[in-house]
Amino acid sequence: MKITKPNQVWASDITYIRTLNGFCYLALITDMYSRKIVGYDLSDSLELKGCVRALNKAVYQAKNIENLIHHSDRGIQYCSNVYTQILKKKKINISMTEQNHCYENALAERVNGILKDEFYLDQTFMNTAHAKRAAKNAIKLYNEIRLHLSLDFKTPNMIYQLSA
Repeated sequence: MKITKPNQVWASDITYIRTLNGFCYLALITDMYSRKIVGYDLSDSLELKGCVRALNKAVYQAKNIENLIHHSDRGIQYCSNVYTQILKKKKINISMTEQNHCYENALAERVNGILKDEFYLDQTFMNTAHAKRAAKNAIKLYNEIRLHLSLDFKTPNMIYQLSA
């Protein structure tokens, strides 16, 4: 499928963030055209609520989600009745990996890696509140400052705003 505009396909995933008290979980939704992180939530559990909050943020900020495809792995959160019903209610098409292999959700995995490798979300944070501040800052820098070779050295925000 050729992706030609923002809000055509979103890729979703969850990544682990380490704290002194254990893990917290960063749910991310990335626009596949612009590479912009359009929704996120960091919570201290793998419960469904974090993914739902990330989805609601993404939908709220989007201008036009007509014919949008939501792509994810087959994690229990994304397969849950609650999550799929939200997608159906918003008329968002559902796409999931077939084999639950990381290559089938490569963009989402790449964004996870960038946030951890380039914006230091791979370190151990004091607590969830500290990790939330770091994640918010990392996502802001990723969306607004980081230039992408795949975007002709523009930022995700530039591409998203110019094309939306």
